[in-house]
Amino acid sequence: MKDYYEELWERLPADLAVPDLALRRSFLLEQVRPGDRALDLGCGAGAFTALLAGAGATAIGVEVAEAAVRRARDEHPGIDFRLAELNGELPLEDSSFEIVWASEVIEHVADTARWLSEVRRVLVPGGRLLVTTPDHPRLALALRGIERYSDPLGDHLHLYTRRSLGRLLDEFGFGEITVRAGGGIPGWRTTLLARGAR
Repeated sequence: MKDYYEELWERLPADLAVPDLALRRSFLLEQVRPGDRALDLGCGAGAFTALLAGAGATAIGVEVAEAAVRRARDEHPGIDFRLAELNGELPLEDSSFEIVWASEVIEHVADTARWLSEVRRVLVPGGRLLVTTPDHPRLALALRGIERYSDPLGDHLHLYTRRSLGRLLDEFGFGEITVRAGGGIPGWRTTLLARGAR
């Protein structure tokens, strides 16, 4: 899987279009406060890490692909970007962050239990986890078929609905959970926006 992500980041174009960018940006900026210590988990090329820093947070980006970390460091010098082991421990201290931002990441994680445990470990008590992930409501799956959303050779390992994502965060001890759908049109939303507090 590591090789897959390395090759992916080597071939992705620099001007990659980010789905629902305005929606995701707005959701993040509603939650961040100046002075927050913020982790962009699965930071890619670092656009959201830079947004966090620009909002006054002390931001760190973490990614599993060396090619992504190189790109992020080139595009955003002066911001701290770190490499993490795939499905391993995060290279960060316990209770280090008020915010963990994971945008379009959770659906790619093979060991969700370990990943969420690591997220909880690095959050301060009361810290906020912010997640965005594609929305996969039952109607869309029924009409379009699961194959459209879960290519057997693709990297989306999990499909989430508002209910399943909320239940998952609850099972891992997050409180003050909100999950809403955005993007697209009513009844056919494209993105889930979730918040939970440790």
